[in-house]
Amino acid sequence: MKAAVVVARGKAPIYGDFADPGPAEGERLISVIAAALSPVTRSRAAGAHYSSSADFPFVAGVDGVGRLDDGRRVYFLMPRAPFGGIAEKTVAREAQRIEPPDELDDVAAAAIANPGMSSWVALKERAKLKRGETVLVNGATGAAGRLAVQIAKHLGADRVVATGRNLAALKAVRALGADATVHLVEDNESLEDAFRSQFAAGIDIVLDYLWGPSAERLLAGAAKAGRGPVRVRFVQIGSMSGANITLSSDVLRSSAIEILGSGFGSIPLNGFVRAIRELLWAAAPAGFKIETRSVPLSEVEQAWSRDAGPARTVFKIGE
Repeated sequence: MKAAVVVARGKAPIYGDFADPGPAEGERLISVIAAALSPVTRSRAAGAHYSSSADFPFVAGVDGVGRLDDGRRVYFLMPRAPFGGIAEKTVAREAQRIEPPDELDDVAAAAIANPGMSSWVALKERAKLKRGETVLVNGATGAAGRLAVQIAKHLGADRVVATGRNLAALKAVRALGADATVHLVEDNESLEDAFRSQFAAGIDIVLDYLWGPSAERLLAGAAKAGRGPVRVRFVQIGSMSGANITLSSDVLRSSAIEILGSGFGSIPLNGFVRAIRELLWAAAPAGFKIETRSVPLSEVEQAWSRDAGPARTVFKIGE
């Protein structure tokens, strides 16, 4: 079969041949229709993600949409290595398959599942969002962050604050439901003051897609807002701005900030599957919006190096 094949650590996948998967006990063969190129897919392929495989070659892709041999359409998650989602065929167990609603087409389902799941899980499983709370999305201008703004509102947040570097992109996020924005300027003191002002007004949950310098300033601003023992749940999801931060012990001692992680390992697989099922069935009625860019599987090498901006690249493979 044709697939996006990762042949060595740090190498982008190539469009090539890979052995057809043979379903093990409890698995079903899936003919893939669409699979998205997500940050976690890139990171795993590069060997930089904590869940990366050390065995080569393998097929890139953590999820997708396809059909079983009986014709049923399914969304699948985490195929058994060395198989992946960006291929003509893959395998997955029943517990890792979901039947999406008919009103959500193949490209939309493949595009929305991974980035939408990140905030759905963080808000419901980790932060335990309560209706009427305020959520700050740090890094709201990418595909996952834009969905996070929409999902927070859908799940009951009364107010959503969005951050980002691009002012035009922040304006677009306001149109998706953000009530306020913070421009991530280079001036650390100004940025910390902006965060302090937002926390003084009341922030209950932070969804952090960036880490790095903006997370440092955000945590410092939260601690200096002077809200005392008011609980703030800081949920770390992604590290687009850096893998490490410098965190003063004063920040934790002088505030009620709780730092939580949300990702593979902090939540069991069935928690992700449950969240994605809820997300897919809510997507159309809620009107969640995500930009997509469809490309054929044969263009995987070009698409891998292309910056799609806020759009999610989706490989059209079958049908």
